[in-house]
Amino acid sequence: MIELNLAFVVQLINFGILVLVLNIFLYKPIRKVLADRRQVIDSARDKAVSVDEEVQAKMAQYEARLREAKTEAGARRADALKQAQLEETAVLEKARNEAFDSLSSIRSRVAKEASEARELLRKQAEALSGDICEKILGRSL
Repeated sequence: MIELNLAFVVQLINFGILVLVLNIFLYKPIRKVLADRRQVIDSARDKAVSVDEEVQAKMAQYEARLREAKTEAGARRADALKQAQLEETAVLEKARNEAFDSLSSIRSRVAKEASEARELLRKQAEALSGDICEKILGRSL
């Protein structure tokens, strides 16, 4: 059986003093460090959440701007294409007109040169026929 004597009381007092000393020098500082650490972790977590929300907001803005830019670029491209088609039509029409004018002037020049060549050939044919007649007849006409 256990005897309750003075040694037991001294051991009990020693144990109480040890608990107080350990509480003051070990447990409270460890609990304080753990509480500070938890506070830092919670603060970092809150900051991470706020940064994440900020990033999401900025991504939404970026995507909205990107959509606007794509829409604007598409509109500009369509306008540029329409303008290019109008310019192409104008250039082709001008080229057709110039080709028609050039062809008309060439045709008139060819017709004029052909009539001049016919007239020259007619005169040469008359002269040649006169020469042939003179040679055949043996006298001058």
